[in-house]
Amino acid sequence: MLSICRAKSRFNLVATFAVLLAVVSQAGFSLAAEPTRRFIAADSSKSRVAIIDEAGKTEWEFKIGPLHDLHVLPGGNVLLQPSWTEVAEVDPKNDQVVWHYDAKQRPENEGKRLEIHAFQRLADGRTMVVESGPGNVIELDKDLHVVHSMALRVTRPDAHRDTRLVRKLKSGNYLVCHEGDGLVREYDPTGKTVWEYAVPLFDRKPAGGHGVEAFGNQCFSAIRLPNGNTLIGTGNGHSILEVTPAEQIIWSLHQNDLPGIQLAWVTSLQVLPGGNILINNCHAGPENPQLIEVNREKRIVWSFKDFDRFGDSLTNSQMLAVDGVALPLDGAKLLR
Repeated sequence: MLSICRAKSRFNLVATFAVLLAVVSQAGFSLAAEPTRRFIAADSSKSRVAIIDEAGKTEWEFKIGPLHDLHVLPGGNVLLQPSWTEVAEVDPKNDQVVWHYDAKQRPENEGKRLEIHAFQRLADGRTMVVESGPGNVIELDKDLHVVHSMALRVTRPDAHRDTRLVRKLKSGNYLVCHEGDGLVREYDPTGKTVWEYAVPLFDRKPAGGHGVEAFGNQCFSAIRLPNGNTLIGTGNGHSILEVTPAEQIIWSLHQNDLPGIQLAWVTSLQVLPGGNILINNCHAGPENPQLIEVNREKRIVWSFKDFDRFGDSLTNSQMLAVDGVALPLDGAKLLR
């Protein structure tokens, strides 16, 4: 008799749980936990760089000017730019600037129009800075001495458009996005071109502007993947392209591939553990999220839209934690 009662009890429990699942499903709810993300992002239109915690609250913020690059360093300090000509390392615990470089103060740059759109703290402690206008990639030691310099090749010189993001690879080469020339070029340390890729227009004519209505090939970011391919954020091309060394596109995401979302100026990218891609969707307007995480099946995993704290010029970000798991700061954004 006791076993029969236990069996009935188990049956009733299973039946009750099945009814609960049906009700939850019909109501459109999911029992799966919503994904959480901790990240840093910068928006020039709001003059703000901020770390957003996994509850969506502002954990830290700092006033900036125009900015096109951003890194959280392994020790937790933030490498950012207060202006087009400066790079600074800031300790977020007290907002103290612990390292600072102003390209205007370098004697070689006197009287030259220049802007900085890319920088990177290297494994040996040096800081790579790219000076658009003069057309140099330099490496500085902690005392601001130039310990290496390399000249860029630019066919349409413009201090604002010579470059966007640049990364030094493990090989010692530099992967450079030449916005004005519409191409990604890999240089060896002597300045010799070892690979380049002209971003295609896909048989379309360029269109002016910055939003979803614009079009061009003004690439912003490039990531060298472990398989040797290069992932490219095409800027006003509204797309992400994975390109082989033989210049074949083997994967892409275009402006209208995501349901209910339009891509505008695709700026910085980050490949997350597991292969998802964090996309900065800049100048896309308040109808679209500013940050989008997609998987390789082109499904939206997570997105962020906040036009109070950030505006329509959210150009750079770095994911710091995924579902409560912190990402390694020495490899979360810098490319192989």
